Amino acid sequence: LEELSAEMEKAVDMGARAVKMKVGGATINEDVERVRVVRQAVGPEVKVMMDANCAYRYYEAIEIARKTEKYDVYWFEEPVNPDDYEGHRLISRSTSIPIATGENEYTKYGFRDLINNRCAAIIQPDALIMGGITEFMKVAAIAQTQDLPIAPHGKQEVHIHLVCAIPNGLILEYYSDSTDPMWGKMFEEQLEVADGYVLAPDRPGLGFTPNMQALAQHRVA
Repeated sequence: LEELSAEMEKAVDMGARAVKMKVGGATINEDVERVRVVRQAVGPEVKVMMDANCAYRYYEAIEIARKTEKYDVYWFEEPVNPDDYEGHRLISRSTSIPIATGENEYTKYGFRDLINNRCAAIIQPDALIMGGITEFMKVAAIAQTQDLPIAPHGKQEVHIHLVCAIPNGLILEYYSDSTDPMWGKMFEEQLEVADGYVLAPDRPGLGFTPNMQALAQHRVA
């Protein structure tokens, strides 16, 4: 718990105004305690998200959601299997915590069904696994028809442009190089967090230059 607390405090010190933690790898009561520790570490003003990576059965997800509501959780991400629309709907109706999902949907048709089935309050497409920027923008438009916000999954160098370009963009998921060292080495330019915000590049295209020297170390042929 001390390590978890230190990790979250480091993110806040870096400038983050929202932090995400994993749940589902321990018992429900143990994870409830972990959420309490994170909330205590970051204080009342920082948003705290839970990400289960589909770890629960729907009734388990309802249990942990209800037990963590008192810690003002901003969203509960991927509580159950992404294809379990009924499970998502039951969870959504059973807790005040908004449900977020979408990183494992791959087409606009899947997102249409997810949205029409009222599975989530926050939609999380990933342009790099679902057909690119064009498909992402179509999904954002579908979500907008139901007044649902978009919180893209990962890939901050791409998604920073997209979340700024849509009226229902909510937040940018940001990986520091301490989360994955490659994030700090892939490009010559870096995104920097300052007071909870990241400025979008104003260079042409996506605005990043590959760091060929660093990438050469990972060549396989």
